[in-house]
Amino acid sequence: MIDLAVLEGLSFVVLGLARSGLATVRALQAAGIDCIAWDDNAVSRAVAEKAGMPVADPASIDWSRRTALIISPGIPNRLPKPHPVASAARAAGKPIICDIELLARAQPQARFVAITGTNGKSTTTALIGHILGQAGLACEVGGNIGRGALDLAPLGAGGTYVLEMSSYQLELLQTFRANAAVWLNITPDHIDRHGDLAGYIAAKEHIFDRQQPGDCAVIGIDDEPSRAVYRRMAARPGIAAVPVGLGTSRGGVSFSAGRLVDIDGHAADFADVPTLPGDHNAQNAACAWAVCRWLEVPRDRIAAGLRSYPGLPHRQEQVAEVGAVIYVNDSKATNADATARALSSYRDIYWILGGQAKEGGVAPLAGYFDRIRHAFLIGEATELFAGQLEGKLAYSRCGDLQSALEAAHGQAQRDRAARGGRRGVVLLSPACASWDQWKSYEHRGDAFRAMARALPGARQLGRAA
Repeated sequence: MIDLAVLEGLSFVVLGLARSGLATVRALQAAGIDCIAWDDNAVSRAVAEKAGMPVADPASIDWSRRTALIISPGIPNRLPKPHPVASAARAAGKPIICDIELLARAQPQARFVAITGTNGKSTTTALIGHILGQAGLACEVGGNIGRGALDLAPLGAGGTYVLEMSSYQLELLQTFRANAAVWLNITPDHIDRHGDLAGYIAAKEHIFDRQQPGDCAVIGIDDEPSRAVYRRMAARPGIAAVPVGLGTSRGGVSFSAGRLVDIDGHAADFADVPTLPGDHNAQNAACAWAVCRWLEVPRDRIAAGLRSYPGLPHRQEQVAEVGAVIYVNDSKATNADATARALSSYRDIYWILGGQAKEGGVAPLAGYFDRIRHAFLIGEATELFAGQLEGKLAYSRCGDLQSALEAAHGQAQRDRAARGGRRGVVLLSPACASWDQWKSYEHRGDAFRAMARALPGARQLGRAA
C-alpha cells in the first residue's frame, strides 16, 4: 500500500467503490487522512461499510471542508452527462482527480512510465514491467491494469512505476509527470465520453503534460493523428521524441511481425514468441524496447525479456491445442479494430464472433475475410453480422459460445484431416462487447479457455487458469 501521509491535513470525497476506489479509501484511512466515500450501487456501499469505511450520502457533503473529489475514472465527470457529485464538486471549485494523481504526490522520487493508446496498452504495459523485472530493476505495474495505483508497493528513488493510462485517467491529473510516455496509436473510441475524436485525442495527449527536458516520448506513427502528435512532441525542446513505425521509422524504431530494428540499426528477432504474434504486437514490443533502452536496460536483457514474456489473458491467448489446431482466446477484442489485429496474425481461421455489436459491426474487417475458413456467430449481433457476411464469407448461426466452439472444433478437425494435417486456428475474437451473455469479457474468455481445454484430446497451452 502507498503511504499517503504527504496529504496530511487534507480532506477528500471518494466516488466509486470498485477496485481503485476501495484501494484509495484504504490508503487514506491508513494514513489518517479524512475522507468520505460513496457509490451509487448499494451492494458496493455495503461492502465498504462492512470494511469500516466512512460511507456518506453525497447530499450531506459540505464541500467547503473538502479538498478534492477523487473519482473512479469510469464515472463520467463531464460527458455524456456528469455525475451529480462531480457537478457539485465542480460548482464548489474543487479539483476532480484520480488515484494515480495521489500516487504521484506520494512517490515523487520514483520514475514513472505511462502508456496510452487505443489498442495495445495492457500488453505494452505488462511487457515493459516484465522486461524491467527480468532485468532485476525495482518496478511495479498497475494503473488501468491489475492492481489499483494505491495498492502498489512504495518504491522511492530508483524504483519505476509502469502504468497503463486510459483517456479517463489522463484527464484527471494535476501534477503527475511521466518520465517516459508511450503513445501507441489512435482510432475512434469512447466518443461518448469525449464528444468527438478531437476530444478523445486531446484527453490522451495529457500523457505528455508536465514532461521536462530529459524526459522521453515514444510515439507510434502509423496513423495520421499519431503522426501529428509526434510532430508536436518532436518540436518540444529537450524531449527525446522517438518515432516507432511499421517497416521503417527514420530516427526511431521500426518493426514488422516478429522483428524490430533499433535507432542504430541493431535488430532483434522474436518471431518464435507465441505471445507476441502479428504486426500489432511487434509495435508493442518496439515501444517497450525504446522505453527500456531509454531506461538503460542492456539490449540482451530486453531481448531475453521479449522471449520470455508470458502474455496476458484474453489477448490472443493460446489456451489449447488439439492435433494441429490451436485454440486462441482473444475475448478482449471488443471492437472491430481489435479483432483486425487478431485476424491479421493467423490464417486458416475458424472465427467465433458476436455479442453486443459496436458501431460499424464487422464490415471494416472485409479485407481479412480471405484468412477465414468459416465464421460462427453468437449473441445479439448474429443477424447484423449475418447480413454483413452474406455472400462474402461462409457462416453459421450458433447462438451461444459452447455451441460455436463445438461447431468450430468439429469443422477445424475435419478440415485438418482432409488437408493432410495443415494447421488451423479456432479464434474467439468477438468484435463485440460481452454483456448480452456474460458479465465481462474476462468472464467470456475464462469460459472459452475452460471449454477449449475440455475438448477431447486437448493439450493445455499457456498459463493455468
